[in-house]
Amino acid sequence: MTYKDFGHRTRPGSRSGLRAALAIGAVAGALAIPTAASADTGSGGVGMGGSGTTPPTAGTTTPGPKAKLKNGFAIPPANAPRKVKRAIEAANEIVKGKPYCLGGGHQRRVDRCYDCSGTVSYALTGAGLLEYAMPSGSFMGRGWGKGGAGEWITTYANGGHIYAVIAGLRLDTSMTVGDGPGWSAVMRSPKGFEARHPVGL
Repeated sequence: MTYKDFGHRTRPGSRSGLRAALAIGAVAGALAIPTAASADTGSGGVGMGGSGTTPPTAGTTTPGPKAKLKNGFAIPPANAPRKVKRAIEAANEIVKGKPYCLGGGHQRRVDRCYDCSGTVSYALTGAGLLEYAMPSGSFMGRGWGKGGAGEWITTYANGGHIYAVIAGLRLDTSMTVGDGPGWSAVMRSPKGFEARHPVGL
């Protein structure tokens, strides 16, 4: 599946719809304050050197019904559908060493930094569940997936922020350790977010 470019990097003074949506997302992400619990259970961003800085080998799984965190990476459950495993493996490529930046992951899939919607889009395009990156607001309504929480993957979006819960772990750019994309076993309140999921997952 070809990854289509969506939008451009934002610049001061820009007034396009996508840039405005991304700017709102940046503000929402900046206002989210990590909790003490999330500081121990998430991972991502920069400054995460040392052991375990390489994603797990594709095909690595863990027993049980939920993904597990190991060295900041998600290990998918053995019984998860292949697309769920692929989404986790894709997200693992960017959860360490990639900082947050406004518009990151939208102009190109492989980028130097990612914003919230670029992060979720990276995981979903890696699984073949999305064709191109979308801003957070585009994950709301009938344009994406099916309403409500899914069994394996759920996106939580509003006009300014998006995160995903994949096999029981949260993929997010706020309330996780580090500056950019990260995983956390600590859930955040879904209040104010619209939950949707890929059909069948």
